[in-house]
Amino acid sequence: MAAVRRLEAIDAGVMPPSAGAIVTGSFPLTSGDWIEPHSHPHHQLAWTRSGVLGVAVGAGYWVLPPTRALMIPAGVVHATGATRDAVLAALYLAPERFPHEWTEPTPVAVGGLLAQLIVHLQRTDLTEQARARAEAVVMDQLQPLPAAPIVLPEPVDERVAQVADALRANPADPRSLEAHARAIGVSRRTLTRLFPLDTGMSFERWRTQLRIRAALPLLAEAQPVSRVADAVGYSTPSAFLSAFRRVVGTSPGRYLHRTDDQSDGGSD
Repeated sequence: MAAVRRLEAIDAGVMPPSAGAIVTGSFPLTSGDWIEPHSHPHHQLAWTRSGVLGVAVGAGYWVLPPTRALMIPAGVVHATGATRDAVLAALYLAPERFPHEWTEPTPVAVGGLLAQLIVHLQRTDLTEQARARAEAVVMDQLQPLPAAPIVLPEPVDERVAQVADALRANPADPRSLEAHARAIGVSRRTLTRLFPLDTGMSFERWRTQLRIRAALPLLAEAQPVSRVADAVGYSTPSAFLSAFRRVVGTSPGRYLHRTDDQSDGGSD
């Protein structure tokens, strides 16, 4: 209840006098738990020290291991949950004090210094001067990462939704579009037409987005790329890595571990 009251106070704009530019919140989440769609009058930085967070904004979806956080601008409606047990460590930043002009959710790298600062700001015994110094360094540490969200529009058409449900239940389902069409009692041509009309994507692209979304929590658990590729329906690791880069904009190694511009060195 204390966490709920704290969140309500932040949402109401009740900033403690000594809070400066940043207010902190901590919210335990078990695997599968989701905070319903909501927004804040302040920018929010969502991060976890352990486990894996998921953040959904419309059809966009971000998976956040401890090496990255998501800056969610004020007023943006979002849902936050845990694909693995986690504690949402949230920083709420006063928009007028934020040094960047970010109008869309933006992933940021979380290295050792930023992680320590987030934990440091959760202390209740900091002087106003100590808090102000830490907040200034946090602002300097917020650097955007070149990674796109995973976009997975929800089908509305009942026939497309049946196929989508089957793929969610088993992302590695190897059946072709024609086989899925037969399973739901329509022609291949009909399903080929329905998918882009309903989701804005072809069947193949929608399935790829789903598979990469399903792969990210497994990668965050440090499972081998070969095992993850097989689990989500790719016959070879190289095929999976190619799809991952195409969807996310970077490699699994950089997405999960890198906080700089160094090459992955083929370590994927």
